[in-house]
Amino acid sequence: MDIGNLLNGFLGQNQGAAGQAPQGAAGSSGGSSGGLGSIAQALPGGFAGGAAAGGLVALMLGNKKARKMGGKALKYGGMAVLGGMAYRAYQNHQATKTASPGGAGMAHGQPQAAPAAAPVSGDAPFAPAPAASGFDPAQLQDATGADMRLALIKAMIHAAKSDGHIDAAENQVIREQINAANLAADEKAFLFDQLDGPADPLMIAGLARDEVQSSELYLASLLTIDLDTAEEARYMERLGDALRLPVGLRAELDAQAAAARAA
Repeated sequence: MDIGNLLNGFLGQNQGAAGQAPQGAAGSSGGSSGGLGSIAQALPGGFAGGAAAGGLVALMLGNKKARKMGGKALKYGGMAVLGGMAYRAYQNHQATKTASPGGAGMAHGQPQAAPAAAPVSGDAPFAPAPAASGFDPAQLQDATGADMRLALIKAMIHAAKSDGHIDAAENQVIREQINAANLAADEKAFLFDQLDGPADPLMIAGLARDEVQSSELYLASLLTIDLDTAEEARYMERLGDALRLPVGLRAELDAQAAAARAA
């Protein structure tokens, strides 16, 4: 499986600038009518425009969500930038713990936290994590031994399914668009597997090896949805609980996602 090509098709942007994947095609212009196909056509340039706005994952979201998903974050380097956002949230959380009376400091084996960063603004949320920080998804393996970037794609797809709006007809439209995309057979099969069944926050949480990966899985999920339905809010609550994220760290991840949407 070419993970770089899969990321390009899924996120709908070239990630070469972030060192994540080579330049490649995002998808095909094979159009569909009705259901989520109409969402793709409503975006600039039809399906190609949908890819630019969020790739194949945009087809799993409503038109409003496809346009604003994650703000600019996923267009500014994809998974590498997501790792940078998780790093800053973790960094700020650890600095707060250390500064507080009786703070426990950092857990053994976790990345070294720098002093608390200044509030992010402008394009600041879109920097990747520092080298050797331990937050670059391309350098990580999840709890199953697979590339962490695949776990993040799984997290995004399950979050996209969490409000239950993808019915059987829309699922078929998505499958048709995946078949039309410039993806290899095993890459398409991976996406098809994630589309099957209901959203499963417990399965996603089980992919995390440690608190770093828990942070990235939670943030990837949060950037995919708007939390404007009770189902989405419940999904994120269950995911955060299953990941055993500390309340303070979860709040920092929420703040990073809010900054990305506002930028």
